Amino acid sequence: QVQLVESGGGLVQPGGSLTLSCATDGRTFSTITMAWFRQAPGKEREFVAAISWSGAKTLYTDSMKGRFTISRDNAKNTMVLQMNSLKPDDTAVYYCAGVLGYYSGYVSQFQYEYEYWGQGTQVTVSS
Repeated sequence: QVQLVESGGGLVQPGGSLTLSCATDGRTFSTITMAWFRQAPGKEREFVAAISWSGAKTLYTDSMKGRFTISRDNAKNTMVLQMNSLKPDDTAVYYCAGVLGYYSGYVSQFQYEYEYWGQGTQVTVSS
């Protein structure tokens, strides 16, 4: 079992930036494809971004491309989501997720393919 713990959420003004982190216990982090999803009030959970084992391959939802950057540091067993130019529509609970195995370049936008989930961190964009 892989434990995922998100941090870094909070309140930010429109146009501001926020950095989310997802930490693991590290035993298999370097072979886990990682991703961020989010769920806004009254809406279904949606894909944000994913990153492959080495970090060489990334995948973003079009609406977040250019504003959000996903990265990972396997030595620190941590994944990061840097969010810039935040909008009120970005308000949501953000979840990190992971899946073991497959191959080094694997990334996915599909929730059902992820087997490990964090508890979520709230991001609120408001003036």
